[in-house]
Amino acid sequence: MADAVLSHSHNAAAEDEFAVVNGIPYTLDSMIGSTGLLEPAVQSLGRQLREHERLYFCVIYLAPGDYHRFHSPANWVVEARRHFAGELYSVSPYIARTIQNLFVLNERVALLGRWKYGFMSMTAVGATNVGSVVINFDKLLRTNLREKTLQPGEFSQLSYKALSGKLGGVPLWKGQEVGGFRLGSTVVLVFSAPHTFQFSVAADQAVKMGEALGHVPA
Repeated sequence: MADAVLSHSHNAAAEDEFAVVNGIPYTLDSMIGSTGLLEPAVQSLGRQLREHERLYFCVIYLAPGDYHRFHSPANWVVEARRHFAGELYSVSPYIARTIQNLFVLNERVALLGRWKYGFMSMTAVGATNVGSVVINFDKLLRTNLREKTLQPGEFSQLSYKALSGKLGGVPLWKGQEVGGFRLGSTVVLVFSAPHTFQFSVAADQAVKMGEALGHVPA
């Protein structure tokens, strides 16, 4: 990932309240939009979880002085990108505790796809002075525009399926640079994994580039 701080991580209870951050509940649809509009591999996410799988999330905060690029946490295929219109509030831990639904109010870019255990998403959340989000393999993406074409909460979607007929999306390798912010912000990961998955870092712990966030015991 990046040199940052892991602010929250947990297994998610359900799609309709998949994460509780600072006591504030978030739904999967509010964070990344309806999964019903995606490719079949990631549609109806909650119903596709197999008996021994769970949905997990983690929130990684990049302070202004931190390394402001973000890297792939695993080998996976990105099938689509969603650009959500929104505000650019600060995402500091204090503000995250204060503003209800902060991460779904702010402008953000969600990359959606699959990895060996099922669903994977990586969402870059914009913030004050860092509304500009860059995705290295997506030159069409334009964020933090003065003229807004979407209302807050609405999103535009781009499918990457045509970029690789064989894989059905853009392949990313573990540790590969995905993109970055102009200064710093927050990255939210949501993914499915076996129920034995364990996070390797705790809340408020610093995370260095190349450090494992978690693992599935052999």
